Amino acid sequence: MKRYEKIVAIGGGTGLSTLLYTLKKYTPNITAIVTVGDDGGGSGRLRQDLGILPPGDIRACLLALSNTKESMEKLFSYRFTKGDLKGQSFGNLFIAAMGDIYSDFGIGVKEASKVLNITGRVLPVTLEKMDLIAELENGKKYIGESAIPLFSKKENSKIKKMYLEKENTNILDEALDAINNADLIILGPGSLYTSVIPNLLVKNTCEGIFNSKAKTVYVCNLMTQSGETDNYTVYDHIKAIIEHSSEGIIDYCFANTTLLDESFVDKYSLEESFQVIPSDDDFEKLENLGIELITGDFITTKDGFVRTNSENIYLELLKIFDQIQNMHA
Repeated sequence: MKRYEKIVAIGGGTGLSTLLYTLKKYTPNITAIVTVGDDGGGSGRLRQDLGILPPGDIRACLLALSNTKESMEKLFSYRFTKGDLKGQSFGNLFIAAMGDIYSDFGIGVKEASKVLNITGRVLPVTLEKMDLIAELENGKKYIGESAIPLFSKKENSKIKKMYLEKENTNILDEALDAINNADLIILGPGSLYTSVIPNLLVKNTCEGIFNSKAKTVYVCNLMTQSGETDNYTVYDHIKAIIEHSSEGIIDYCFANTTLLDESFVDKYSLEESFQVIPSDDDFEKLENLGIELITGDFITTKDGFVRTNSENIYLELLKIFDQIQNMHA
């Protein structure tokens, strides 16, 4: 049976699109609010060459929510293999073209949504240029989302603070309305400092989440990310979000407790990436913050990569919905 609670999912990258793919099977009322701070890969090239917002994360979310022929999905996922377009995604080019035709990137995303017949909506968090700056614990700063983890590793210094070059970057009105009217807001999963937190740096996003009637869930990353969250605990992830927003913004945190097979542990350790498993200390610290830590089997593997078990995430979300309904009964 379809559920009709209004869900807003905020983030970017593979983590968000993986979650959206599952959510669309259960509810049509999904709004994905996506960061547009990417400056690397094909998206970065389009951003530099055409002066547009990077379409890559938006394309991934559109595909996750699409309800169209397999051939169309393959077309949007297709990457050119040679020539000047080598490495570029057709879907990125399509969104860029739509934005140019209508002289508005936001309208371009809406038109692409129609072509893919998506469930719900995909919205850029802002239509303004969004350049990320990382300040490290050693005081040095770096601008540019794609190379921030490399800079952190090179300096052997952790990320202390993230902010936008343009401080008064405004949230898209539709995105703020979606937050205000949501029943549940989900942060993550995704790269903490370059996919999740950037959305919180946009003006009025945090205030909107804090003042919304919705409960807010943070889906903690399954693995640490080299150059971003080395040696981070569950609490460290939460702490970073609070430091870039405010206490009281998160009500629940989902964290995986299932251990990976040794083959995956060995593979990811080569990339200096390790599992984030909640400890008793995490439970205590989150409880002191008024955050309920929900644990379970939230991990799966696909095509040799670790992915979020979105089906089990959704089952836990249903329990939260039921709690909310019982409270209001």
